[in-house]
Amino acid sequence: MSFFGRTLAAVLVLSLPAAEVLAQGAPPAPPVSVAKPVTRQVVDWLEFPGRFEAVASVEIRAQVSGALQSVNFRDGQEVKAGDLLFKIDPRQFEAALRQAQAAAQGNQTVLDLAQAEVNRARELRQSGNIAEQALQQRQQTFLQAQANLTASRAEIEAAQLNLGYTELRAPVSGRVGRKLVTEGNLIASGSGGTLLTTIVQYDPIHFYFDVDEQSYLAYQRQRVGKGAGTAESPPVFLSLPDETDFTHEAKLDFVDNSIDQATGTIRVRAVLPNANSLITPGQFGRVKMSTGGAYEAMLVPNDAIMQDQTRSIVMGVGADGTVQPRPVKTGGLFQGFRVIREGLGPDDQIIVNGLMRARPGAKVTPQPTELKVPEDLTKPQNTAG
Repeated sequence: MSFFGRTLAAVLVLSLPAAEVLAQGAPPAPPVSVAKPVTRQVVDWLEFPGRFEAVASVEIRAQVSGALQSVNFRDGQEVKAGDLLFKIDPRQFEAALRQAQAAAQGNQTVLDLAQAEVNRARELRQSGNIAEQALQQRQQTFLQAQANLTASRAEIEAAQLNLGYTELRAPVSGRVGRKLVTEGNLIASGSGGTLLTTIVQYDPIHFYFDVDEQSYLAYQRQRVGKGAGTAESPPVFLSLPDETDFTHEAKLDFVDNSIDQATGTIRVRAVLPNANSLITPGQFGRVKMSTGGAYEAMLVPNDAIMQDQTRSIVMGVGADGTVQPRPVKTGGLFQGFRVIREGLGPDDQIIVNGLMRARPGAKVTPQPTELKVPEDLTKPQNTAG
C-alpha cells in the first residue's frame, strides 16, 4: 500500500470515535433529585445561656453563744424543715429559765399581798379608819408589784426562747453542706457569729438568663397580643450541659423592671421542678423561649440552600428542566429543615440532591422525591439552631 493509502486509513481509524459520538448526539442532562416545599406548623424559639440558682440558700448561725454539744446530720445530707442540725449546751439557759421562774413566783407573792392590802384599805376607808393617802399608797404598791410580775413573765419568755435556740433546726428543706464547726467548740451568736453550715433548697430551682432588647420586645409583643394583664407566661424549655434536647419544661416567674444600660439586656428568671436533685445550683444551662404562637410555614432541607455574599439561594427547576436560581428569605431551622419566608411557592420544584451537577441555565433531569419532614415541629426539642 502506498504512503497516501496508509495515511488515509489512519485518518479514518482516528476519526471513527468522533463520528460515533456525533451519531449518538449530545450527552444527556444530569439527574438531580427535586421536591416541593413542605408545609408544617412551627414555633419560633430564641435560645439563651444561663445559670441555675437555688430558690433558697440559708446560712446556719447560732442565736445564742455556748459550747457546741452535738451535730445531728451527715455532711451533704438531705434534710426537712424542722430537722435538728446542731445542739448547744443548754445548761446555762435552763438555769436562767429556772431563775426567771423563781423571780416570777416571788413577784406573784408580792402582788397577792399588795392586792390584799388594797382590799383591806378600801374597807377601812369606808369606815373612816384610814386616810385617803394611805389607800393611794397601797394602790401604788399593788401596781408596782403587778408591773414587776409582768417583767418577770417577760424574762421567762426570753429565757424559754434562749433555751429553744440551743437547738438549731433546719428552716427550709434542702441539702445541708458540711459541718464547719465540730463538737466542743465555743460558738458566737448573731449575724456576725460563727457560721455552722449552709442549706440549699434544690426543689424547685431557679434559672436566670439575660435577654437582649430585641428578643425581649418580641416576647412583650406576644404577651400584649394575648393581654399581658391576664395571660400566663408561656412555658420555656431548658437543657443541661450534657444534653442536646430541651426537655425540661419551666415557667417564667420574674422579669426585671429595667434593661441594663451597660449590656443592653434584661434579667429573666424561670422556675422548674427538681425533685430528683438532678440539677445543682451553679450549673450552666440553655433555655429556649418562644416569641409567638404556632404558625404555618414552608420548609426545605437546609442543605438545599446555598449562601451568596448577601443572600440565600435555592436552585429551582423549570418545566423544561432548566436550572433557575431562586433568592429566598429564610427563617428558623427545625431538625435540618429551614423555614422559607419569601421567594418560593408551594408548587415550586427545588433541587434537594445533586446540586454539584446543577448550573444556572443548564438542563437537568429532575427526579421527584418526597421530603420526610417530622409532623410536629412546635416543640423546642424538635428544633436545632
